[in-house]
Amino acid sequence: MSTSHSVKIAVLGASGYTGGELLRLIAAHPQMELVVATADKSVGASLPSLFPSLASVLPGLTLESVDIESIIKRADAVFLALPHTKSLASVAAFLKAGKHVVDLSADYRLKNAAEYERWYDTPHTHQDLLKEAVYGLPELYRQDIQKTKLVASPGCYPTAAILQLAPLIAGGLVDPRSIVIDAKSGVSGAGRSPALTYHFPEAHESLEAYKIGQHRHIPEIEQELRLLGSRSGQNVKTASRNDPTIHVMFTPHLVPMNRGILSTAYCRLQEPMEQAQLRALYRDFYKGERFIRFAEGDASPNPRHVRGANFCDLNVFLDQRAGWVVTVAALDNLIKGAAGQALQAMNLMLGFPEEMGLTGAGVFP
Repeated sequence: MSTSHSVKIAVLGASGYTGGELLRLIAAHPQMELVVATADKSVGASLPSLFPSLASVLPGLTLESVDIESIIKRADAVFLALPHTKSLASVAAFLKAGKHVVDLSADYRLKNAAEYERWYDTPHTHQDLLKEAVYGLPELYRQDIQKTKLVASPGCYPTAAILQLAPLIAGGLVDPRSIVIDAKSGVSGAGRSPALTYHFPEAHESLEAYKIGQHRHIPEIEQELRLLGSRSGQNVKTASRNDPTIHVMFTPHLVPMNRGILSTAYCRLQEPMEQAQLRALYRDFYKGERFIRFAEGDASPNPRHVRGANFCDLNVFLDQRAGWVVTVAALDNLIKGAAGQALQAMNLMLGFPEEMGLTGAGVFP
């Protein structure tokens, strides 16, 4: 759908942290025009009253309630930043109207409807659309994203975990039953709604593991690791698309910072390797990827270096004595883990350069 005119964009769920970052990125995009922003709990409020930082770029915007028919008439493409289970019907309506849709909830990420019901406690009401939805990780599914009208944008933790493990799993280099992921996220990952756990005195100077073995991102991570054999153009061994042996031990932690994810993943190697081989493997796997960056030498990625940017920083290390490989990934949970990656996918869907509106460096300090 490449066009010389601006594409009219709607954002549903614009009052949250991810919605606000979507608005910021769209306002700076040279080929997009924001025409609708919805927020059911803030209907009638001016955007600057919720996001004073956006007052100079979207001064006249007023938040609306969700009116599907009105949005269909006014917008060419839609981002949905709604809570899980709340996008099902809206996505179906927009697709029926021929719109390009990026859903940032989990509602279309899992291909198995029974798995969705198990982890999200509600039946999937539009199972027929699951086969149309493309998982929105451009580094693995770029060509499919270019051809679809429905992208299921990945979760923030899965983005880091999948990118850091993809070369190893696709190459069949590690024991798929040995994968341990230890991930830390800033408080914004929990959303903008107030809750005691995220109150400043509760979260500050604190570090807490939560939902151990129960986090809803587990099936998403496992699904995509099993599907890595579908990546085209890689001269590597491929994992079975239905391999039931890939199970991950995933432990998320809440850390007292506003934004960012640091994910450390551990796997046992199938055969001995040298560290130089592993790093060469990663550089080859992600050759040409605009938003993957490798740390220099033995430096470990740090989320402060990607704050506000659409990059995922990676490095891989070998514990030769133990026969384990350790990978480290850092990203901004609100950008590469959410709004930036969603915009990256929408660029591909609309025929724009993938990096359009996303090339800015991170903010430091």
